[in-house]
Amino acid sequence: MFFHGTSRVNEKGHLEIGGVDVVTLAEQYGTPLYIYDVALIRARARAFKETFEKHGVKAQVAYASKAFSTIAIVQLIEEEGLSLDVVSGGELYTALKAGFPPERIHFHGNNKSRSELEMALDCGVGCIVVDNFYELQLLEELSRQRETVTDILLRVTPGIEAHTHDYILTGQEDSKFGFDLNNGQADEALQQAMQSTSLHVLGIHCHIGSQIFETTGFVLAAQKIFQKIADWREEYGFVPQIVNLGGGFGIRYTNEDDPLPAAQYVEQIIAEVKTQVEKFSLPMPEIWIEPGRSLVGDAGTTIYSIGSRKEVPNVRHYVAVDGGMSDNIRPALYEAKYEAVLANRVLDANEEVVSIAGKCCESGDMLIWDLPLPKAEAGDYLAVFCTGAYGYSMANNYNRLPRPAVVFVENGEAQLVVKRETYEDLVRLDVPLKIKVKKG
Repeated sequence: MFFHGTSRVNEKGHLEIGGVDVVTLAEQYGTPLYIYDVALIRARARAFKETFEKHGVKAQVAYASKAFSTIAIVQLIEEEGLSLDVVSGGELYTALKAGFPPERIHFHGNNKSRSELEMALDCGVGCIVVDNFYELQLLEELSRQRETVTDILLRVTPGIEAHTHDYILTGQEDSKFGFDLNNGQADEALQQAMQSTSLHVLGIHCHIGSQIFETTGFVLAAQKIFQKIADWREEYGFVPQIVNLGGGFGIRYTNEDDPLPAAQYVEQIIAEVKTQVEKFSLPMPEIWIEPGRSLVGDAGTTIYSIGSRKEVPNVRHYVAVDGGMSDNIRPALYEAKYEAVLANRVLDANEEVVSIAGKCCESGDMLIWDLPLPKAEAGDYLAVFCTGAYGYSMANNYNRLPRPAVVFVENGEAQLVVKRETYEDLVRLDVPLKIKVKKG
């Protein structure tokens, strides 16, 4: 059993987060329920930001909002002085509704639509990360029409494979993202962008993967990028103001995971950039990084109510909860692993090993396999840890299940930041059939 941030067991034997009893929250707001430890998010944000400040390095730490995007989390990120990454018109709209300064927004994505780019240009986002030649030409056209110069980063794939799950690798050569450094695409993209009077290339961006537990991949990526930068300086006179080495910093989902502290990732990145700058006699660029999961992942806990059981003699005991792949699709999608406790009986001794089944009509809707628990009964509350990233953001209405509510807790106070969907919400956009079907 392990706890993160402000989580602890209170005098009732209940799980407590942010000074608030989780059982009380479950009774007040219902289940499934996402609970976020605000103090832990603040601590994670400051750890990244303050490490750059400690070393006197100009930098931007941009929260990758795809991990969890709501008005409240965007406002919290703004409070902490971070920048913001968005990858769609919806995430951009959320950021703007939250009052986030558009000049600190970076717009990513491998297939930005014309309307999305128009929205980004019209609101004045600080930077657009260009992913392909189609986008480069479209953005040049839209910028020219507006008689403006758009700041861009060119996303490149350096051919570095991070040690992570195959489904979430993005930095290797065979990727849907970015201009390849090794086959001439990146060279051609840079030339096109530099020839445009409507685009200004601030620098280079790469992202090598997700849930990364070591710094080797970032070091190798920096080495390849700076070798290419040195070539571009000689060939085109290009020297970047910004080098963005992405995110992907891992968190601990289970005791099998062993991520590094935020400061260690940052310090290794700073050290390698300084080494490369000195090696090639380049000016020190501003360093950008993009933590997402590592800011919010272990700050989130999902609370479920336990319902039915099924015991298969000599095979397995199933315990079902009132959520599943509709609020956390990662186990089905990535075979992601989690740890959990009974939130209302944390100190009770484990008596059995069970597998936690979701309620969706899919045999693959399993949240946790082989979890040691006290004898779980209907009405108990199961707390699944580290669900703060890609839980709510990937939630869905499969089987017409309403998406859960979201609550922030800090200093003994709780605030509802996303209301629970209702059945009425599920049909709000439906349009009744008006065509009369002929019988016979």
